[in-house]
Amino acid sequence: MASLLQCSMPLVSLSNRALVPGTRISNPSSVSLSIKGRSFPSVTLQPRGRRFQLRCAAKPETVKKVCDIVKKQLALPDESAVTGGSKFAALGADSLDTVEIVMGLEEEFGITVEGESAQSITTVQDAADMIDKLLETKA
Repeated sequence: MASLLQCSMPLVSLSNRALVPGTRISNPSSVSLSIKGRSFPSVTLQPRGRRFQLRCAAKPETVKKVCDIVKKQLALPDESAVTGGSKFAALGADSLDTVEIVMGLEEEFGITVEGESAQSITTVQDAADMIDKLLETKA
């Protein structure tokens, strides 16, 4: 996890227009960047007292794969709305289903998820973020 301390680079002007062409501000703490048609993962700044925490969201491809695996493990219809913000419990998953989802993710992505990390996963986005982080450290 990276932290920004005493950073003075402005992302948005006072009129809330992006200073960098192709930058989209979805709320005061989230920035998405697109250059020449290529999109990059969004960056989220989370206030923590006087500091901001910089967190890069998982790749859209990773989130999509996780959504597909969750649908398959929970036997959800294809038209079911599963997004990054979907909570496993809200989709009807119990603790055994969650373990099976994690096992499916490990098999699909060729990773190993520690028990403590597996317990902290409650949403599709949590799982995708963890997968990208594990793949980054694995490489």
